[in-house]
Amino acid sequence: MQPSESSIRSICVYCGSSDDVPKTYFEAARHTGQAIARRGYRLIYGGGSTGLMGAVADGALAQGGEVIGVIPEHFYTPKLAHHHLTQLEIVADMHARKARMAELADAFIALPGGYGTLEELFEALTWAQIGLHTKPIGLLNYQGYYEPLLAFIHHAREEGFIFPEHEALFRAADTPEALLDALESYRHPGGVERWMREEA
Repeated sequence: MQPSESSIRSICVYCGSSDDVPKTYFEAARHTGQAIARRGYRLIYGGGSTGLMGAVADGALAQGGEVIGVIPEHFYTPKLAHHHLTQLEIVADMHARKARMAELADAFIALPGGYGTLEELFEALTWAQIGLHTKPIGLLNYQGYYEPLLAFIHHAREEGFIFPEHEALFRAADTPEALLDALESYRHPGGVERWMREEA
């Protein structure tokens, strides 16, 4: 498999680790892992074996893809850690995990998830907003999962809490293939100067 002509080589996926979600979400996660591997991209994720985390890794591995997991020490247990990855890095804590995943990634995708997924997503968005990176960010809006969040972001922009150009910091699509297409054509919208203040 050869990577596409885009500058993306590795994609970091954020997603839920709970097993207690509808099975269709597992199918979407496996499909995403497969799509990432088929395009020759390396998957970076949180190193877990449960929930959508395990499913996205299994999907990529089934397609012969390279999968790197980054897991904190306190989650490195026989039940929680995925033991069949290309590489599993064990780090000290959640902060180190996020930093390492961001370092390894050329793009970010948020699959359906809860607090942890949203926290990771919004950190990546915030860093893009203030110019710490210009990497593509995408939401897999599978079965409309992220519709309430997309509506909230639009509301925040209309109320002035988000600048108009920053609503374009991410792409959303309802299938992995469409989302990967969008990430491959992504261009950072700029607007970093909004945060800069010259001294008088």
